[in-house]
Amino acid sequence: MKFLANENFPGPSFHSLKAAGIDIIWIANSTPGISDSEVIALAVKESRTILTHDSDYGELIFKYGHRPTGGIIYFKLIEFLPDDPAKILLELIEEKHDFKNRLTVVERHSIRERKY
Repeated sequence: MKFLANENFPGPSFHSLKAAGIDIIWIANSTPGISDSEVIALAVKESRTILTHDSDYGELIFKYGHRPTGGIIYFKLIEFLPDDPAKILLELIEEKHDFKNRLTVVERHSIRERKY
C-alpha cells in the first residue's frame, strides 16, 4: 500500500508512518503549494491513497468526477495529537482495510466510507 500525505497532514504522523516502513510521500516535502487537483493527479499517477484533513476532496470526487483509484482518507478530527492520524492509519492497515475507489472519513469514534 502506498500513500500520499497532503500538505496539511501532520509532520509527526508522516515521520511515524515512514519509520514504520510505510511507502509514503508528503506534499509538504516534495511539491508544496500544489492544488488539490494536482495532488489527485499525482496520486493517480503513482497509485497512492491520499491522506488529508481537507474536506474539499469529497466535492472533487462526487461533484467534479475525480476518481483516484487508491482512494482518499479524510481525517475529520477536531482535536488530536499530531501523531494520532498515523496511529489510526496503522490500525486500519493492520485490520486490512481496503481504501481503493472510496472516500474514507475517519472521525474520533467512527469510520464512514463511500464508494465511487
